[in-house]
Amino acid sequence: MITWLRDSQEFPVLGQRNSGIAAPACPLNEPQRPREAGRAYEAKAAQAKSMPAGEVAVLLSRYFVDGHLNWGVDARLLPPGMNLKVLLALRRDDMQSLLQVAKERTAGRTVRASDVLLPPVEAEHEVWGSGVTYLRSREAREAESASADVYAAVYEADRPEIFFKASGWRVRGHGQTVRIRPDSDWNVPEPELTLVINAHGEIVGYTVGNDMSSRQIEGENPLYLPQAKTYNGSCAVGPSIVLCAPDELTALSVSLRIERAGAVAFQGDIATSQMKRRLPDLAQYLYRELDFPYGALLMTGTGIVPPDDFTLTRGDVITIEIGDLLLRNQVA
Repeated sequence: MITWLRDSQEFPVLGQRNSGIAAPACPLNEPQRPREAGRAYEAKAAQAKSMPAGEVAVLLSRYFVDGHLNWGVDARLLPPGMNLKVLLALRRDDMQSLLQVAKERTAGRTVRASDVLLPPVEAEHEVWGSGVTYLRSREAREAESASADVYAAVYEADRPEIFFKASGWRVRGHGQTVRIRPDSDWNVPEPELTLVINAHGEIVGYTVGNDMSSRQIEGENPLYLPQAKTYNGSCAVGPSIVLCAPDELTALSVSLRIERAGAVAFQGDIATSQMKRRLPDLAQYLYRELDFPYGALLMTGTGIVPPDDFTLTRGDVITIEIGDLLLRNQVA
């Protein structure tokens, strides 16, 4: 089980403004450097050292290390220049071979508690979203909208709802803050399995996504979807990327917990097996008429929706667990 980030409770603020203007990933973009996660890093690093030679890496993470950006595999740093853009430009088998060689032949040091965990994307990557992929999502969006038949139609259609969510440099990571729109009175997080797809349209792994959304704005008119979904601080992914085959993603557990003033304000869970859409089909529709030379991330929709009388407030802590990964963010 990849549980090495589950114990983090800290939310350090190191210069990010609450106005939500997200700078490219750097140590001033409120990075995560918790003591508890630091101890877990050491445990994961020890585990990585004991892995048999030639075993393919399963966990990719991005760090700020000694003034430089650096990717790591199973808590061991990769050579400079080996990043997600390079890996996702390759086909799945070639990527796995390259990572295997890197693990066997490089002597990269293990991750330290002083290293800063960053969102597992590059500035040039794009995060896209999918909608109405679970029955619960269809029901909730029909209830909030004056155009309910739109959501019923897309739920049954062959073509899925796909929309642009965020550029890589806007993405927030584990322990960083997310935002709610000040011009909306009804805001929720959406916990979503997020596919990591290479330049050739192959699903190579997953991470956790938080698709922050304004139900009020989208409910007023479906054409307001870009404003409801895309704004500063609306997209968080992390903490890392698990490399795996698509068939390993069809029965993952997904849970959401929202804490307010130390108490649980909402919690829910679902499994990806309840998704109506096939994951390869979502990836295929995204890539049908778009090129992604560095690969892309695709959120796959949510099946967990808080009740209509619930809305996020500043200070809420959002925890999303999918499979063996945990993503935690506080509302700024």
